[in-house]
Amino acid sequence: MARQVYHEMCETLAKRRGRYPGKDIPQFYALVEELFTPEEAAVYNAIPKGYHPAEAIAREMGKEVDEIKSVLESMAFKGLCTAGSRGGVTFYSAPPFWPGIFEFQFMRGTRTERDRKLARLIHAYKTAVDAEQGPEKITYPTNRVIAVDRKIQAENTVHTYQQVASYIEKYHPLSVATCFCRHEAKLIDEKDDCGKPDEVCMQFGMGAQFVIDRKMGREISKEEALEVLNKAEEAGLVHATLNRQEIDLLCNCCGCHCTILKTALAQPKPGLNLNSGFKPQHDYGLCTSCGVCVDRCPAQALAMGNEDRPEVNLDRCIGCGVCASGCDFDAIRLVERAGILPPPFDQKALAEAVKASR
Repeated sequence: MARQVYHEMCETLAKRRGRYPGKDIPQFYALVEELFTPEEAAVYNAIPKGYHPAEAIAREMGKEVDEIKSVLESMAFKGLCTAGSRGGVTFYSAPPFWPGIFEFQFMRGTRTERDRKLARLIHAYKTAVDAEQGPEKITYPTNRVIAVDRKIQAENTVHTYQQVASYIEKYHPLSVATCFCRHEAKLIDEKDDCGKPDEVCMQFGMGAQFVIDRKMGREISKEEALEVLNKAEEAGLVHATLNRQEIDLLCNCCGCHCTILKTALAQPKPGLNLNSGFKPQHDYGLCTSCGVCVDRCPAQALAMGNEDRPEVNLDRCIGCGVCASGCDFDAIRLVERAGILPPPFDQKALAEAVKASR
């Protein structure tokens, strides 16, 4: 019976897609048997696409509401489903492995033996899936970069969706949690530490409320959110999120650990698969050819060219502004880049764009 419910979960997760869908391989069963009890797996399988109250899920299963709600609440705290309240009613959803369940396991930043075991199991599954599927081919960007907006040249038009500060101002509550990518790496090998700050992943609105309610992160004020932003920029991290105008999360990514950046940088032309809509422009009258911008660029899009001046390779440039934020001489500004489409408005529009690209 237990094996059957996990087999059904494999099929369910295959339909929910994501970067790491369900695969009928030994590493899948080793992972889900650690993550889910058979009862939780059955409830996960019964949650329809979208958000639904416990009553609807219980009806789908032919079970009592109180029984199913108890399981759902336990799952939400374990990061096995998402939950949000509206009008006094809690709605639940079953996320894919990634983005979703995998991140939720490490956002608290804890270092228990179970955390380490889960990190090894998740890594083993991702490695097996990557070996089977090969490198992901991006047909339409599902993620985007938000540039360091204080470095955008003044005469450029800057939309609200191109400014992290606009999301900080717009949403309440706000939360911050541990970078799951860097934390997962350190749980597997403590020496695998790039030295970048960890508590920098931000959530907005309903996404933040879920993280706060389930104690995966902590609530922060707008002033604290701006401090997190500055800390990330000083460390040379890239502001990355889903490729839509309405967002509920912001990752601050390093190129050595974070899935969003690593996936994009593995593409033949990363600058077309993950971008902010801006590009760096050097003022060579102010530039001292110190090379800091070259060293800071996470996409390796800058190199010293003629006359020992930094030159940009737009096939690789993601428009993050990390080069500009690290320049002590204010010699780099971001200017609008032609050919980069504005992000779809919401998740539905993004899904339609991805489907059309296939």
